[in-house]
Amino acid sequence: MTEQTSLLFQEQNNNELRREQNAQAQLTYDARSFYLNGERIFLNSATIHYFRMPKEEWRDVLLKAKLAGMNCIDTYFAWNVHEPEEGQWSFEGDNDCGAFLDLCAELGMWVIARPGPFICAEWDFGGFPYWLGTKPGVKFRENNEIYLHYVQLYFDQIIPIIRKRQLSAGGTVILVQVENEYGYLMDDEAASAHMTTLRDGILERGIDVPLITCVGGAEGTIEGANFWSGADGHYANLRAKQPDTPKMVTEFWTGWFENWGGPSAIQKTAPLLERRIMEVLRAGYTGISHYMFYGGTNFGGYGGRTLGSSDIFMITSYDYDAPLNEYGRVTPKYAVTKNLSYFVRAFDSLLMASEEIAAEQIQVRHSGGISVRGRQSGQEKIWFVDSHKDERETVHLTLEEGRTLPVSIHPGQIVPLLDRVQIAEQVYLTAGSLITGNEMVDGELTLFVAADRGQRSVIELELGAGSTSALVEGGLVLKDSTVHVLMGQDAKRNAYRLDLFHFQEPGVIRVEANGTLIRFVILDKETMNRTWRVESADRESLRYAIGFDDVHVTPSGQVKGMITDPERTIMLLGDWQEGEQTRTAKTFFNNEVQSQSKANEAESQLKATVSGNEQLDWLIPAAPVLSGSPDCSRITLTAKQRSASGQPMDFSHYGQDFGYLLYECLFDSAADEITYLVLPDIQDTARIIVNGAEQALVRQVGAAAVPIRVVEGQNTLQLLVQHMGRLNFSPYLGESKGVAGPLYLGGHVQDLRRDWLTETGLLHLDEVNDAPGGTLLRRSFTLEGRNQAVLVGALSKGLKINGVEIPMPAYQDWFAFQTLDLSGYVMPGEVNTLEMPYSRSPINRLELITYSNDGELQNWRMGGTEALLPQQWESYDAEVRSLAGGQHFNVANHGNSIAPAAAGSGSYHQPVWYRWRFAKPVTGEQHKVNLMLRLTGMSKGTIHVNGHHLGRYWQIGPQEDYKIPMAWLKEENELLIFDEEGRTPERVRLLLDEMSRHPWVTAGI
Repeated sequence: MTEQTSLLFQEQNNNELRREQNAQAQLTYDARSFYLNGERIFLNSATIHYFRMPKEEWRDVLLKAKLAGMNCIDTYFAWNVHEPEEGQWSFEGDNDCGAFLDLCAELGMWVIARPGPFICAEWDFGGFPYWLGTKPGVKFRENNEIYLHYVQLYFDQIIPIIRKRQLSAGGTVILVQVENEYGYLMDDEAASAHMTTLRDGILERGIDVPLITCVGGAEGTIEGANFWSGADGHYANLRAKQPDTPKMVTEFWTGWFENWGGPSAIQKTAPLLERRIMEVLRAGYTGISHYMFYGGTNFGGYGGRTLGSSDIFMITSYDYDAPLNEYGRVTPKYAVTKNLSYFVRAFDSLLMASEEIAAEQIQVRHSGGISVRGRQSGQEKIWFVDSHKDERETVHLTLEEGRTLPVSIHPGQIVPLLDRVQIAEQVYLTAGSLITGNEMVDGELTLFVAADRGQRSVIELELGAGSTSALVEGGLVLKDSTVHVLMGQDAKRNAYRLDLFHFQEPGVIRVEANGTLIRFVILDKETMNRTWRVESADRESLRYAIGFDDVHVTPSGQVKGMITDPERTIMLLGDWQEGEQTRTAKTFFNNEVQSQSKANEAESQLKATVSGNEQLDWLIPAAPVLSGSPDCSRITLTAKQRSASGQPMDFSHYGQDFGYLLYECLFDSAADEITYLVLPDIQDTARIIVNGAEQALVRQVGAAAVPIRVVEGQNTLQLLVQHMGRLNFSPYLGESKGVAGPLYLGGHVQDLRRDWLTETGLLHLDEVNDAPGGTLLRRSFTLEGRNQAVLVGALSKGLKINGVEIPMPAYQDWFAFQTLDLSGYVMPGEVNTLEMPYSRSPINRLELITYSNDGELQNWRMGGTEALLPQQWESYDAEVRSLAGGQHFNVANHGNSIAPAAAGSGSYHQPVWYRWRFAKPVTGEQHKVNLMLRLTGMSKGTIHVNGHHLGRYWQIGPQEDYKIPMAWLKEENELLIFDEEGRTPERVRLLLDEMSRHPWVTAGI
């Protein structure tokens, strides 16, 4: 039997044993937390979506969550991934969600399963398959017979996969969610019938673990809250609604999504994340799902769209500014999440059993500029010290019996202060610095003490009365010290104080208290960020690796660490195969090189030369180079299929899920002129092309009126429309994608943001105003000979036309964007009056579009994505570079336009496919590389590698680089880029991410 076969056989036995143990486990709960077999568990969950990465990446990402102290994985299930076409189910390969759940179990992670059917997730259509919108009479997220028919069919497929892996079946699924965020649409009473139907559908299919909901509840379920801030308010609401259930943050938003043309979403910084997690712990929650822990990528066309403006379309990256970035690399937020998760693990029994100390009972004295709240269980307390100061300071707090401790704290930071927390038999800890660990490591109770470099920490150990342990040196025996220690005995309380200094180098202090050998590891914050808790493969022993920038564990249990600084000290604690050790990273590196050289010197991709000053030199991996000039295929837009209705068809009724649709018609004009093209219902970006010349790019959708230049006689109008994602979260799910219904010539558009009349004068909605909410706004307009009108933009509930209120049944104030057909309410030939209560300003769009029925365009032809496929490849025409810097203007307005070509970039002025070949990056075992594509100078389109659709691109930001999964590469690879404008690709290039350059070494087993 080979070693690999033996390891596989051992892992199978371990998995079988775990299944048997899980099947016997019982999950219960009370008002404070969940219990597993009678023991309280704090659910520290990482939200990770299996459908946002290749299957080959699952293990690495899940393992990173485990290494960060997570004990649970939270995942949605995307219906449209599993049934992309009606009745065609897909549960293989990257869509094998059962295998994902099995891998969670293999890694010892509990699972919160969220099958929807609606998931939001910034995912196209909130997870619904596109074809569901073609069913006559369907209404989403309500007890609609047609909708529920297909939901039940979906449940028939997805729920058994979950049921076979729930706790009672030996799996690790411990909670299942009913629907998702239904409370954002309606209150519990209004939602009751639909939520009950979905709940029963899950129960009837054999789910027996507790059911949960988020933002909105249902009878028989446990409700959680979704938020980033306001932990106290959400906690109070949950406690009022369900006083006897655990309080969970079902989505704790670690970052935020990004949309095309919007700013980078980096407002939730790492220090703010630390504060928000502390607020969650302070409030008393005993379950946190970090949404997202790893975001991943919206491959293909799956990026969604949300409301709030007319063009909030998700970018291809779903990085989310999460603890793990899109490439699975650790970030400063990962360090924050890991450190606080280690803190929670160390003191979860106190956090789960405690109640908040009433303000009038707090007996802590402190100076101004800070505030203190506390939680208590029995005699144990934890104080949350909150700074309101302008700079970092060391503040002093006096606890009961005059015990005074210093706390180093940053502005806006919350520091936990442990007060007489029991860590061993008759041994109690008081500390004003972050403490993690608190568990046996190789026979020693090990705690990590972390603070900023150059700061001091004071720790107090107190021995209980009546102790029979042998006391040496005042009850403490100093075994080994590399850190300055001040030890003093308070005879009255039998207490001892340690004054610790935090160097860059880790320090260790061993003391013996009442027969327990206690090891304090003193770290600065940067070293704490590089401290990793690693369970052995059989989970029977525990190890810590200190000093590595990143850590990976192979299935066989081998631990590898990334090195960015060869001079950094590496410390290994626990039962490593070669024992505990402290060495420089350079030593590990040299051992790695020697080992590899012996194994296969000829194929070594990593070299090390040790000069007189012992500096290391290693080979840095390089990104592959795109081979020469690309091939290209210029696309002549021709729509050959006549629309059955004569009018433009939307994507779903055309039978296409994503991609492009080309619309084309002929019309006559009596003169050369500029006229308006009116699109009363347009839900995606559209390039407007007249007589072969592009004239506008429609970006602000819902409805649009675009000026176009036409010639006397016959004209050809074409619209190239890219599907930019369906609404994933709004009251208006199921919009028609692309162009739906007739288009018109001869209309007009008016910006209505200015010149509203109020009782106190004019008010302009494109400016900041301080008018009270509800202030009545009024203005007039005429149709100027037209008979149809559409109002599009940010509207307020209570809008009236000529005294008649316009129904907006699904209106939500945070989804104020609306497209309203006013044609049945306006009076042609007369002055019409608009009235609307003031809600907010500034707003970026409020337009009145008017037109006449007699301007309708007829006899449309269409073509789908198949009409845009490359037909004939040719060599890239170098002469096109002579157009570099040339500008391609248009006559559009109101934000619907095409920008001039980027400086240094030419253009074919028509859609073009480009094709390159490139080699797979060459690396050794010592490097883990990530590949990305940068599209400088291109316009807008799609990316494809080896037949995999990598997603949309659009060079308006904020996304600049696009992930190419290593799992989808071959030795030689084909890259295809479709560019809508045919911009020239001189500056397109492949890159490796920043961390690809650093080597990985073997720490041990």
